[in-house]
Amino acid sequence: MFKQTHPLWNQFIRAVQEEVKPALGCTEPVSLALACAMAADLLPGEVTQIEAWVSPNLMKNGLGVTVPGTGMVGLPIAAALGAIGGNANAGLEVLKDVTADALIRAKALLEAGLVQVKLQAPCDEILYSRARVHAGDLSAMVTISGGHTRVVEVVCQGETRFTLDDHQCQTKDDPLAVLSTTTLSQILEFVEQVPFEAIRFILQARRLNDALSREGLRGNWGLHIGATLSKQRARGWMARDLGSDIVIRTSAASDARMGGATLPAMSNSGSGNQGIAATMPVVVVAEHVQADDERLARALMLSHLSAIYIHVQLPRLSALCAATTAAMGAAAGMAWLMGGSYQTISMAIGSMIGDVSGMICDGASNSCALKVSTSVSSAWKAVMMALDDSAVTGNEGIVAHDVEQSIANLCALACRSMQETDRQIIEIMASKV
Repeated sequence: MFKQTHPLWNQFIRAVQEEVKPALGCTEPVSLALACAMAADLLPGEVTQIEAWVSPNLMKNGLGVTVPGTGMVGLPIAAALGAIGGNANAGLEVLKDVTADALIRAKALLEAGLVQVKLQAPCDEILYSRARVHAGDLSAMVTISGGHTRVVEVVCQGETRFTLDDHQCQTKDDPLAVLSTTTLSQILEFVEQVPFEAIRFILQARRLNDALSREGLRGNWGLHIGATLSKQRARGWMARDLGSDIVIRTSAASDARMGGATLPAMSNSGSGNQGIAATMPVVVVAEHVQADDERLARALMLSHLSAIYIHVQLPRLSALCAATTAAMGAAAGMAWLMGGSYQTISMAIGSMIGDVSGMICDGASNSCALKVSTSVSSAWKAVMMALDDSAVTGNEGIVAHDVEQSIANLCALACRSMQETDRQIIEIMASKV
C-alpha cells in the first residue's frame, strides 16, 4: 500500500538508499582501488604490475589522504592494495578484507616501481579511474566513470566483456532524478509522515559514524581535532555544552576516517565526510533531547535527504567543500528535533549559505576534519539564530528571500565560476608533487 499510495516517497527512500552507503576510506582512492580489484579478479595468478589513469579531481582527492590500515597516503598504495587484497564485490568497502600479507605484497610492488598512476588527459569526467592490472603476460582493464562505483567498461586480454553505452545511461531509472523537481517542503512532509519502518534503515548511519567518532576520540588519528578540543575543554578552555559536543564528536569521526582508521563511515553523496557531517550533529542533539529511535530516524532522514537534494545540484566534485552542504542538511535535522518549523529550517540553511559558502575543497586530507568542524559549528549557530527568528536575509549577498533560490545561487557558483577555482587548486597541488 505504501508504494502504491506514495510513489514520490518511495523515490525519496530509493535516493537515500542509493546515496547513503557504508564506505571504508576516502572514496576517491577507494574508487581506484575498486577498479584495480575488479581487474585483478579477472586474472589468475599473482599481480605483477599496475597502470592507472585518473581524472584531475580524483587525483586532487587522492594525493594527501591516508589509505585505511596502511599508514600511507596516495593513490599508488590504494591501487596496489585494491589489486592484491581488495574485495571486488564490496563496492566502497573494497578494502575491508585486506590482510597483513596483502599489505606487505602491495608495498613490495610499490617499492619495485611496478605501480604507476597518471593523469588521464584529456578527461571530461570529474570522477574517472581506469586500471590495467597485469599478472605475468595476462592483463585486464576496468574503467569507472561518472560515479565512484559506476563501471563503464571491462576488458580482459583485449576482449571487451562489458560496456555501459549512452543509451543504457539514458534509460536507466535514476532515483535522484526526482529531486530536480522536489522542494524542501515536500521533503519535510515526507519525513514527518512516512511510516517509521520504511526509514528505520537510516539508523545504521548513527551506528557507523558514532563508532568512528568514538575511535577518533580514543586514538591519535589525523589532526586529532576532536580529541584535542576534548582535552582543552577538560582544561577549562572551552565550555562543556551542546555546541562543543557537536563540534568535538563530529570532527573526531572525520579525524578517524581521514587518519586511516579501519572502520567504515556511512557516506552521503559518495563522501564519508559528508555522511559524518549529516549524521553526527543530529545524533548529538537527539541524545540531548532524549529522542527515541523513530524521532532520530526522521531527523536523520531529513538531514541526509536535504544534503542529497542540495548536492545533486552540484558537480560530483568541485571547488566547493561539500561538508558545508552536508552540514546544511544537519541544520535541518537539528532544527526539526528542537521543534523548528519549515520556516526555521529555511532560515538556518539561508544563514549557512551566507556564512560558509566560500569554503574551498583543496583535496582530501587530514585537514578535512577542520572543514567538517567549521561546517557543523556554522550549522549550530544558524539553528540557534533561526530558533530565535533571526537569519541572514534575502537583501544580503547571494542569499535570496526564498531558500530554494538561495540554494540555486550557491550551486550556480559551484557549477560555473568556481570551476576555474578548481582548476587553479589542482594546478597548485600538482606543482607540489
